[in-house]
Amino acid sequence: MGVPSKDTMKRNAQGHWVEIENIEDIDIARDELVMELVKKAGQARDELALLKGELMAEVQAFVELSTDMYGVKLGGKKGNVSLMSFDGRFKVQRQMSDLLQFDERLMAAKELIDECLHSWTDGSSSEVKTLIDYAFQVDKEGNINTGRVLGLRRLKIDDEKWKRAMEAISDSIQVVSTKPYIRIYQRNEDTDKFEPISLDIAAV
Repeated sequence: MGVPSKDTMKRNAQGHWVEIENIEDIDIARDELVMELVKKAGQARDELALLKGELMAEVQAFVELSTDMYGVKLGGKKGNVSLMSFDGRFKVQRQMSDLLQFDERLMAAKELIDECLHSWTDGSSSEVKTLIDYAFQVDKEGNINTGRVLGLRRLKIDDEKWKRAMEAISDSIQVVSTKPYIRIYQRNEDTDKFEPISLDIAAV
C-alpha cells in the first residue's frame, strides 16, 4: 500500500486514513476552522516570545545604562527590577524566579522530624504531625512541594533535633534553573493600585 495522499485522505482521531469524499462536510469545515485557529494561536505565541525577549533585553540595557553612571559593572542579569513611568501610571517589573528542588539531605531532615514527633508527648503533637505529613506529600510526578517544606522553617519549635532538621532542609535546597518573568502594570485611578496589563488570552 502506498503513502496516503493528504489531498484525498485525512487521518482521524484513531490514526486511520479516511477518504475525504467519505467525510461529512461539517466535519471538514470544523477541521479547517480548528487548524486555522491553532495556526493563529501559534503565531501569537511566537510573537509573544519575541516580545518577551525584546522587553527583557531593553530592561537589561537600561539597568546597565543606569549603573554605568556610577561606574558599576553588573556581574550578571539576575535580579528583580521595577521601572516606573515619570507620571507614575505605569510600572514594568522584571522578576527572576528560581526553580528549587531538594537533594538527598531532605531525607535526613524527614528522619529527624519523625524522631521529634516520636519524642514529643504534648497535646499539640498530633496537629504538628498532620502539618508535617502534608508538607512532605508528593504530587503525581513524585515531586515534593518546596513551598510547603520550606514553610516548616517558620514554625517556632525550640528543640535541638528540630533545629538540625531545619538546617538539613536549608542545606538540601538546590537551584536547578532560573526563569525570567516580565510584567507590566497600570495604576487604577479609582483604587490607586497597580493592576497587571494581561497578555493571557483568557484574561483579555
